[in-house]
Amino acid sequence: MNTKFRAYASSGKGAPLKPIEFDPGPLGDEQVEIAVSHCGVCHSDLSMLDNDWGVTQYPFVPGHEAIGTIVAAGKQAKNVKIGQRVGMGWFSGSCMACQQCLSGNHNLCVTREQTIVMRHGAFADRVRCHWVWATPLPEALNAAKAGPLFCGGITVFNPIVQFDVKPTDRVGVIGIGGLGHMALNFFNKWGCEVIAFSSSDSKKAEALKLGAHRVINSRDKAQLDSIKGSLNFILSTVNATLDWAAYFAALAPKGRLHTVGVVPEPIPAVAFMLIEAQKSISGSPLGSPSTMQSMLNFCARHKIEPITETFPMSKVNEAFEHLRAGKARYRIVLENDLN
Repeated sequence: MNTKFRAYASSGKGAPLKPIEFDPGPLGDEQVEIAVSHCGVCHSDLSMLDNDWGVTQYPFVPGHEAIGTIVAAGKQAKNVKIGQRVGMGWFSGSCMACQQCLSGNHNLCVTREQTIVMRHGAFADRVRCHWVWATPLPEALNAAKAGPLFCGGITVFNPIVQFDVKPTDRVGVIGIGGLGHMALNFFNKWGCEVIAFSSSDSKKAEALKLGAHRVINSRDKAQLDSIKGSLNFILSTVNATLDWAAYFAALAPKGRLHTVGVVPEPIPAVAFMLIEAQKSISGSPLGSPSTMQSMLNFCARHKIEPITETFPMSKVNEAFEHLRAGKARYRIVLENDLN
């Protein structure tokens, strides 16, 4: 087996990606090596490329929505086999010994490994992870479209499980984009009544097609007032400052406003407003390996897949520019043409 990995890397903040080769070192005893067939392009890849979070190390290889087949496994790797089709996401390892890991919350492990932080990601012909984080891909799912489920998909599915969203609930989704379009589909198939919030009427028809039962223009006070006090759960997928008071007002008693978007400013929440009707505000990261598998099985059962555009991996810079310009509908997937 070739000991060198081929990948696309950036040499500095915002610099274009160019082909490189690197030696990943020996395969860990509990690791698997995955031959990458496809990899999603997430806005987090772009944030890391631009060092928006101040943690990027260059040369930087993005990619954390990988789909491929296992081509090698360490001697302590379990429940995997050579040739198995798997995916891996934002997390590629966790300690397996702390209270969080032992209770099944591997995604909350304080020493968890992040696939594109302080290591090379999956815009490459090979990528590695701990065997627990190599999640088997159901046969019913299309490898060319499944990559975004391993970041965007699990990000919006995890809160459904964590906060016991019920099929009888009325839920709202803020933002009809890369994450929001999957959330609409998940909530619809979960059995909920789904309200989509959008700042533009231009996405109304598409939101209804994706699973919303009703679309509210978030700039229209009369439309917002019409659902006041009626939603059990609101999921915000946007990275922008919003009229938070209007969304808190839309919650029913015991309702929850949950964000998975990295909002740039603190979210104001008046204590009395929360106390009076026992409302909550929360956030969550991606899900555990167990939740990831449940999501994939749910997608296979209900024929759920993200809406994607495909670029060859050799056109990764064009793919990034497409994403940066806000033109992606709704997720981009790279097809490996390094081989």
